[in-house]
Amino acid sequence: MNMRKIQYILSGITLMTLPLGIHAQQQAKDSTVNRTVVVEQEYNPDILDASKINVLPKVEPPTANKRAVEYDATLMPANTIPATVMQAYTGKETQAKAQPGYIRLGYGNYGNLDARASYLFTLSNNDRINLNFHMNGMDGKLELPDNSGKWNSYYYRTHANIGYLHRFKKVDLDIAGNFGLSNFNFLPDAVAGKQKFTSGDIHFGVKSTDAELPLQFSAETNLMLYERQYDFGSPDNQENIIRTKALVAGGISDEQTVGIGFAMDNVLYKNNNFENYTSLNLNPHYRLENDDWKIRIGTQVDMAFGYGKKFRAAPDVAVEYNFSDSYILYAQAKGGRLQNDFRRLEAFCPYGLVASQPDATYEQVNIALGFKASPVAGLWLNLYGGYQNLKDDLFFQPADFNDNTEGSYPALAISQWNTSNIYTGAEVRYDYKNIFSFSAAGTYRSWDAKGDSPISVKDYVLAYKPAFEANLHIDVHPISALLLNLGYQHISREKIEGSKIDAVNNLYLSGSYEFFKGISAYARINNLLNQDYQYYWGYPTEGINFIGGVSFKF
Repeated sequence: MNMRKIQYILSGITLMTLPLGIHAQQQAKDSTVNRTVVVEQEYNPDILDASKINVLPKVEPPTANKRAVEYDATLMPANTIPATVMQAYTGKETQAKAQPGYIRLGYGNYGNLDARASYLFTLSNNDRINLNFHMNGMDGKLELPDNSGKWNSYYYRTHANIGYLHRFKKVDLDIAGNFGLSNFNFLPDAVAGKQKFTSGDIHFGVKSTDAELPLQFSAETNLMLYERQYDFGSPDNQENIIRTKALVAGGISDEQTVGIGFAMDNVLYKNNNFENYTSLNLNPHYRLENDDWKIRIGTQVDMAFGYGKKFRAAPDVAVEYNFSDSYILYAQAKGGRLQNDFRRLEAFCPYGLVASQPDATYEQVNIALGFKASPVAGLWLNLYGGYQNLKDDLFFQPADFNDNTEGSYPALAISQWNTSNIYTGAEVRYDYKNIFSFSAAGTYRSWDAKGDSPISVKDYVLAYKPAFEANLHIDVHPISALLLNLGYQHISREKIEGSKIDAVNNLYLSGSYEFFKGISAYARINNLLNQDYQYYWGYPTEGINFIGGVSFKF
């Protein structure tokens, strides 16, 4: 284990032990806090998953089964660690009664590190403190494209969180703090050898909880700090955001509600030539809900002062018709502003350099029609199709920031262009008595890049757009202590001048076994087909790789 890895582990242990020693309280045996608790919850202020940037928003199934507490039920999202790093994993570990503590530690053949710890302190029936720490990463040699040799790659992502919740009689108060750190290196010929992202935020929020109040409300403010240490031409590139949100809604009848949402970002920059600005969003809306209909009619009104488009508007309309207990027709026309702050740029492409200030991406419209059904217990279907239009959509392309490295693609530049796509897709899920579950989803898209430009620019815009995405996942729970998982992820790219970027083909197998109460071993093997593919231009992924470790619930 090299010195860098040792330093990360020691710093992680320090972060974990400091707060735990401050105030350990005996857990209340029965309280509203303990009824259903997701142990690894964390406050995450509007950080978008990169895989969802250009994707139809999730549609909730018409029925939902009651579930026990789940620990790490999903793969790590791409905004936690880049897709080039093997995704950390443990199987679904469920139990009827939540334990307040959770620790997990794993290691893999590419130097993959997977560490996670959390603890929920229940101070009283109305007070709780939640501590979270997780660190993921890798340090190993990856094969460069076109037999160009090997790259000594490393990427570590660390996150620590503390959250406090107090339940007053009619209002909840929550306070949270987050710290994040990303350390990684670029390709050998890159103009910058390495990069470090440091982030932190403090959150204060209130929310009404009494349904008898004439108005329901929520409000929050967030102080968000972020630094990109090694951006080309602007070292220690800093972005500070004061993010404020509020929502007020009131009923005008038993079935009808009117409300208005408010959001404002005050963005300040340092050590770069970016302009400070303020963005403002208003979301007036009307809702009708009864046994047959769910209707929302509203609009997104967005304004910017100081930098960016001054005024934009988009629809906020959704209609669902339930023509039986298990069959729903739905339609939507959505849109709105996607703030391209430093957090979103990291989620989109951590290896991209920011040479010029990006404007916000604006989803002008996302129209969809669909059909959801649950004809029998445990089976859920969703069929949909639609059209999406994006102004100033993000894309990355090879760029030469240094005249001495002409033609070597030493960096990726993040740029913007107007795009649109027509999509259609389907999802199916089946669960049988917590013994077997199956899910499959596929979405096809046809992309277009609007505007007059050289063909080569449009090629860059569309080259990494997903033309077809498919996900398959199977869980088998033959005995209470054993869980097996088999999955497959496929992403094919848009065809450009008769050729395509190699598709992502990731077949993976995983499992976990609880050999003592609260103590489990887990393992996962990724890229079983040993395929060569890229999530970011020129950056290779790991071949066949595995990670294994142990987890503790206490």
